[in-house]
Amino acid sequence: MKSDKKLLNSIVDGIQERKGKRIVIVDMTKLSERACDYFVICEGDSTTQVAAIADSVKDFVRKQIEVKPLAVDGMENALWVAMDYGQALVHIFHRETRSFYDLEQLWSDAKLKLIPDLQ
Repeated sequence: MKSDKKLLNSIVDGIQERKGKRIVIVDMTKLSERACDYFVICEGDSTTQVAAIADSVKDFVRKQIEVKPLAVDGMENALWVAMDYGQALVHIFHRETRSFYDLEQLWSDAKLKLIPDLQ
């Protein structure tokens, strides 16, 4: 559990470093059927920002807790970048793509934690 918290904090730090917005941590640990323990969802205003957030998350997690993602997908068009850290999946969306897929609603029975945007 302590390592989960360190991972989640490092991910959020990386997102906030590049001004990612509307960060939500979806805690799925109480659900019986789940893909992982946590989703971290955020958005950027442009594809350039989405890619920069993904790079920042990768750098922060590697530097802070020495963990690399198992897989990263979506960097080609940067409308939706998914990063697999095993117990956590990071979803970095372009704003319109996020509203279309609305992942928070798909997992609405999980515990959602909203992280305030940095000013």
